[in-house]
Amino acid sequence: MTPVRFSVTSPLRTAGVVAALAAGVALTGCATSQPTHPQDPFEGYNRAMTTFNDNVDKAILKPVATGYKEVVPSPVRTGVTNFFGNLNDLWTMVNYALQGNGEKAYIHMVRFSTNTVLGLGGVLDIATEMQLPREKQDFGLTLGYWGVKPGPYLVLPLLGPSTVRDTVALPADWLGHPADSMHPVSTRNTLAGLRLVNVRANVLDATDTLDAASLDRYALMRDFYLKQRDTAKPREDDNAGRVESYED
Repeated sequence: MTPVRFSVTSPLRTAGVVAALAAGVALTGCATSQPTHPQDPFEGYNRAMTTFNDNVDKAILKPVATGYKEVVPSPVRTGVTNFFGNLNDLWTMVNYALQGNGEKAYIHMVRFSTNTVLGLGGVLDIATEMQLPREKQDFGLTLGYWGVKPGPYLVLPLLGPSTVRDTVALPADWLGHPADSMHPVSTRNTLAGLRLVNVRANVLDATDTLDAASLDRYALMRDFYLKQRDTAKPREDDNAGRVESYED
């Protein structure tokens, strides 16, 4: 029987969205009502699923993450964050290679090698101190680079914000990401659980800011997620006649 795989790819994206949104809320204070978004034809379902996911978070994940943050010292949590970030560098390297971006693929190969060997398996982020910037890429963004449109916004059960394109790309992320490919299954699931709790703990203050704000939290999350996932836009190089990517 094929073992069940457990992944936290989309919850990690959600956490990144939440952290960035909190900063925006602090600046804007309040938000006006949002019109119907053209990329959100399933808004009724998406709002209901968001409510379900939020209830699961409040009942289970947030209390666990709060306890984790209170018990585990900050330097240890930083090491855990660095460890999983180092694994993500390897998958980012693969995706940059698939996009034909040899320079950034090489940078992330060096990042992974340096932090793995000199950074105690990635617990220390030495590569960042060496001015080697960390970026995050996944197969959804790789598909976007090659011209695949994101499609409608879609909130997945437990996994959170996504699009049709990113949902189709999830199996590749699960199969390709080092953290989701470890064996035995018990080790993989333990690491996945730790990864999710650690990320949730890192954005506790951000989610509290969002919850306290007087705004349409769903619309803000949706709009920011769609913008965040639109970072690998293909364009034509007038001189070489080939496709390259650019960043906002």
